[in-house]
Amino acid sequence: MSHNVRVRFAPSPTGPLHIGGVRTALYNYLFAKKHDGTFILRIEDTDQNRYVPGAENYIIEALNWCGIPFDEGPGKDGGYGPYRQSERKDKYFAFAKKLIDSGDAYYAFDTAEALDNHRKEHEEKGKTFIYNWHNRNKLDNSLVLTAEEVESRIAAGEDYVIRFKSPQDETLDLYDLIRGDMEIDTNILDDKVLYKADGMPTYHLANIVDDHLMEITHVIRGEEWLPSLALHVLLYRAFSWEAPKFAHLPLIMKPAGKGKLSKRDGEKMGFPVFPLLWKDPNTGGISQGYREDGYLPEAVVNMLAFLGWNPGTEKEIYTLDELITDFDLEKVHKAGAKFDPEKTKWFQQQHLQQSSDEEITKEFTKVLHKHGVDEKQSYIHKVVTLLKERAVFVEDLWQLGDYFFERPTTYDEKAVKKAWKDETPEILTQLSGVIAKIDDFSAENASNTVKTWIQEQELGFGKVMQPLRIALVGSMQGPDVFEIASTIGKESTLERLRFAIEKL
Repeated sequence: MSHNVRVRFAPSPTGPLHIGGVRTALYNYLFAKKHDGTFILRIEDTDQNRYVPGAENYIIEALNWCGIPFDEGPGKDGGYGPYRQSERKDKYFAFAKKLIDSGDAYYAFDTAEALDNHRKEHEEKGKTFIYNWHNRNKLDNSLVLTAEEVESRIAAGEDYVIRFKSPQDETLDLYDLIRGDMEIDTNILDDKVLYKADGMPTYHLANIVDDHLMEITHVIRGEEWLPSLALHVLLYRAFSWEAPKFAHLPLIMKPAGKGKLSKRDGEKMGFPVFPLLWKDPNTGGISQGYREDGYLPEAVVNMLAFLGWNPGTEKEIYTLDELITDFDLEKVHKAGAKFDPEKTKWFQQQHLQQSSDEEITKEFTKVLHKHGVDEKQSYIHKVVTLLKERAVFVEDLWQLGDYFFERPTTYDEKAVKKAWKDETPEILTQLSGVIAKIDDFSAENASNTVKTWIQEQELGFGKVMQPLRIALVGSMQGPDVFEIASTIGKESTLERLRFAIEKL
């Protein structure tokens, strides 16, 4: 087995990728990059009934958007392909046959009806029917039939499955990088089907064979695979292959209440559970995505990294490179991680503040185009520097500062009631005269000039500054009022004052 780290993310193309899946991919990616290893994408599409068109492309696009692209996978052959299980299906029978020959598996001819009857009989006695060591010698399989009988039944075209023969009376020692040592009594395991009547392998067989052939060194996957660990370890043993190391990640839990995070939680509480927008090809239903909701991929990755892992320090804001350096599977928690939509917004805000003003300006320009605004980059850049720290999303900059691009036509009633008095029009008319005479209309100079005038007139700041803000902004929000005036310029400032005096 190669000693270079090789890990895989192996989703089924049955719909959009849930953020739990994105986190699994992320942890695989971080582990691979930390150890100069290879991150592989394998598409597990053996279940053709559940296959959804577009899902595979969605998975690839989501990984690329998050900045965690695969090194090997569909379209990027590293010599271990093909990377879709459906294109590998001729490989699996030989391995199932090998287990038959070594006595680790057997042919079973039991019909669905026969198994159903056994199940019902057991239920009537208050028991559960398990196909394993305690009854397999009484059922219809190659353990009790002669070799000739088996051959003639297969030749006659009878349906059969191939089942794994679980060992009896053994305590199996398992090790997980996150959970440590575990013990399993093999008597409780059932004889799982490895190869189905339709000529397709089950997940268990395909998974082990592919991991072996692709030389996977570490299997990092969700906690829901923990019950399969014993079978997988036994399969490695039956094939006399070296097993990879296993790590089972904690579940991502609902923000409130018990259970794991679902699509419904997101719909109910108004946050995405998918990385990208998904349109269901069957129903046409639309599920929101982090990308379309305006989240930065860096923020989503940072948030997901902390769902189940913690560096053990105070540091919470991480770039992808810093995550690669600090990530450690031993520090992944066993307990489920509660999803927190508010914390996700906090990560988004922190990452937006860390983005360069140039990047934000580029994105904000797109938002302005949607609102029919075409402005010089230098002007948009100035607005971004004034508003950025109040924003969570780039989209917010429009709500926070639309008045930089168009004159307010309506005024906030509460603000007007509070700040607009009988003498206000007279004061603002005088103020316009003062502003008209200012040559150097920088924020600092305008501020000094106007404040000096207010003091000379003994007017009180609120009487001037509040109506001035209402005239320029339309409400009491926004950054320093002279920064606003200086940015929109002297002509616009005077024009807005005139308009407000007339209108109010």
